[in-house]
Amino acid sequence: MKRIALLSIPALLAACTAGPPPGWTGYAEAELVYIAPPVAGRLTTLAVRSGEAITAGQALFELDATPELAADAEAQARAHSANAQAQDADKGRRAPEVAMTRAQLDQARAAERLAVIDLARQQQLLTQGFVAKARMDDATTTLAQARARVAELEAALAVAQLPARDDARSAARALADAAQSGRAQTAWRVEQKRQGAPMAARVQDIFMRPGEWVAAGQPVLALLPPANRKARFYVPQSSVGGLRLDAPVSLHCDGCGAAIPARISFIASGPEYTPPVIYSNQQRDKLVFLVEARPVKAEDAERLHPGQPLDVTP
Repeated sequence: MKRIALLSIPALLAACTAGPPPGWTGYAEAELVYIAPPVAGRLTTLAVRSGEAITAGQALFELDATPELAADAEAQARAHSANAQAQDADKGRRAPEVAMTRAQLDQARAAERLAVIDLARQQQLLTQGFVAKARMDDATTTLAQARARVAELEAALAVAQLPARDDARSAARALADAAQSGRAQTAWRVEQKRQGAPMAARVQDIFMRPGEWVAAGQPVLALLPPANRKARFYVPQSSVGGLRLDAPVSLHCDGCGAAIPARISFIASGPEYTPPVIYSNQQRDKLVFLVEARPVKAEDAERLHPGQPLDVTP
């Protein structure tokens, strides 16, 4: 009996000094995405509820856009007017005005032909001695006036077919561009009154309700994408040296079923607790480093709930 007792003592001592299995304790944490409109307005529509799973692009909420719609209509009218003025500056005079100038030119050319014929007749009569030289001078003057009128109307017709001057055209195009920029700004404000989900996620919390006034930049709700769920745990200084980024770990939690595979995404550069004086052997055991790990699969990340205790094993 004494020999059996002596043989069992080493086994008991080994069991007492074996220690707990390797692993660390921590908790699940979430990095929330706060959805806030960049413009202010009264909340009219809330299309989701807390805890709901949503897809990317799904409508979340809408603000009253009555002032922005009115401003957009005004900006659209201004842009249309400015564009019309710019297009008009690139054209000549209207077709009826050009036709009127062309008709006057035809009339002047007809008068010129008559003046040429009359001058020739007067020259013949002057040679025969039937008229005085004054009649010849009058016919010459009349022909010169007719030719000057033709030249004037030809120049007027050419000018009527030309666009506006370069400076005027540049000013008209600049006004059209400015009006279009104003239109784009008001259209953007109208669009910002309707906010959609930037990614697939779960609605974590709702801060505003329909009828409340939402200031610019004030969050209306918070989303929790699967990629933003992570584990935070603390590793003693004696073990942190063996950890590396992207190293695999396993996450265990109550009621989670099978272990959740994850990879280390962050290792703190400094300890969470620093002794006040020096590092003694006893104080060194108190040094722990914060480490974070993210689940490998999105469906596994959904099994983590913020604040949930976790056990982490390498």
